[in-house]
Amino acid sequence: MAHISGQIHIDAPPELVFDTVADSRKEPSFNPEMRDVELLTPLPIGAGTRFLARMGKSRNEMLVEIVDFDRPQRLLTQTTSSMMATSGTLTFSPSEGGTLMTWNWQVQPKGWLRALGPLFGPIGNRVERGIWTGLKRHLEDAAPKSPG
Repeated sequence: MAHISGQIHIDAPPELVFDTVADSRKEPSFNPEMRDVELLTPLPIGAGTRFLARMGKSRNEMLVEIVDFDRPQRLLTQTTSSMMATSGTLTFSPSEGGTLMTWNWQVQPKGWLRALGPLFGPIGNRVERGIWTGLKRHLEDAAPKSPG
């Protein structure tokens, strides 16, 4: 099992960051590897909400479930695919006029990915950092700019 964690500061309010992350249908707008996401359960989004996410070229499908939903502070999710099972927490804290978002995942590779062993953590950390940097750019580019 690999542990993947990190944090990023986003110049956007915690409610906006939380809502964007909680609705996995928005992920293709900031994660170029995510092809599309389908909502499998009725709205509103909360604990028990499930999504079917499809990755780009690999066509890998992932089932994403929100296990716990404490808007706008904390989101627990479980994601399963043929390649891995991931569970963990995202937290959203007010920080310097924006949000400090922290992720903490436990990842269990399946099949041939288990052979990556000790490399899985560093590779996963790099991939996860890239996804959340995309979120940061997406939200900060969309924020209204103050004149001057």
